[in-house]
Amino acid sequence: MKFGLMYELQIPKPWDEESEYRMVQEATEQVILADKLGIDHAWAVEHHFLEEYSHCSASDVFLASLAAKTERIRIGLGIRQVIPGYNHPSRSAETVAMLDLISHGRVDFGIGEGATRLELRGYGINARRKQALSLEAAEQIANMMVMTPYPGYEGEGFSMPCRNVIPKPRQKPHPPMWMACTNRATIEVAARNGLGVLAFSFLDPQSAAHWAEVYYSIIKSDQCVPIGHAVNPNFAMVAGFSIHPDAEEAQRRGIDGFQFFRYAVNALVANETRPGRSRLWDEYEELRGPDLPSLAAPGIGTPENYRKLAMEFQNAGIDQVIFLQQGGKNRHEHICESLEYFARDVLPAFQEDRDAREAAKMEELAPYLEAAMARKVRMPELTDDEIPIVPPSQEREAFYVRAPADESQK
Repeated sequence: MKFGLMYELQIPKPWDEESEYRMVQEATEQVILADKLGIDHAWAVEHHFLEEYSHCSASDVFLASLAAKTERIRIGLGIRQVIPGYNHPSRSAETVAMLDLISHGRVDFGIGEGATRLELRGYGINARRKQALSLEAAEQIANMMVMTPYPGYEGEGFSMPCRNVIPKPRQKPHPPMWMACTNRATIEVAARNGLGVLAFSFLDPQSAAHWAEVYYSIIKSDQCVPIGHAVNPNFAMVAGFSIHPDAEEAQRRGIDGFQFFRYAVNALVANETRPGRSRLWDEYEELRGPDLPSLAAPGIGTPENYRKLAMEFQNAGIDQVIFLQQGGKNRHEHICESLEYFARDVLPAFQEDRDAREAAKMEELAPYLEAAMARKVRMPELTDDEIPIVPPSQEREAFYVRAPADESQK
């Protein structure tokens, strides 16, 4: 079992001039602390125009800063919007590779497509074709990171000529690829394409066990045909996160942020929105009422509660729990305290036999992964004679300029 942080960079209103600056700086401090404490992953989303819910529109820039300030924690695009309307595939390939070089090979590459009208219509993306466009782009991004040169492509979402897309990533053949998933159908899509699962749904251990069983049964079947140049057989899921020795205090600190996150993600899909005039936090408070109801939220409680929950997820076949620590108006100092309680009282129970468990898992999966890669339909490499010559933009200038005949012509 591994553990990670997830950042939407939520900033509920009211705002002041320092709100976004303060959030970015506090999130950075949290990841630096997590790196020192031994937490494995830091994930950042890419969302656009989603006021209050996510101000993390340039996650690649945020993650590059984190890579430069940490030593061991893995840096995850969780996810990057890969549909060409958001980011041209060649730019995604370049971004992932450069981030991998900056981080000394610590990048994970999650793909996604967006779910809200604010994002999809903002970039003129056909909502009905978004998954197909995302998978098409992701496969070509992987090809761009591996092939020298990339032969070029003519497809539904984009076309481009032969080019050598540089730089190439440090991890070979490329960083592990993941897919954002919110239900069983998308988990099945991830498995069929050889992608790791980033499950952005709150599951109990029983539901998690069922979803993990579905995922790994497809990974082991002939349905798995990878779009990348390696299979990433991993299942990660999000859970609440607020830890304190006093269970009531953990609830007081964390339940509001947990409930706001759940409310906001649904409201942005289902409700109308007036850009620049969002009322997500006000609407949440109006629905919640003056007294916060008692709610049993997975991941909010004592260290002992969290250790038990994480062990249940591990036994259910989950490979990584990603903390929802930065939700709503959760306070920076409370997040840092929760991380320290987790590192002291929870994490050691999962570190002792982790390497052995991972090795046993990969040994069991090895023949299935090899068979899956054998089914992959690969883009043919070009021979030297097949690589098209790109004509010059203009006639070559003289190699040097003749000196003027006299001083007046200088």
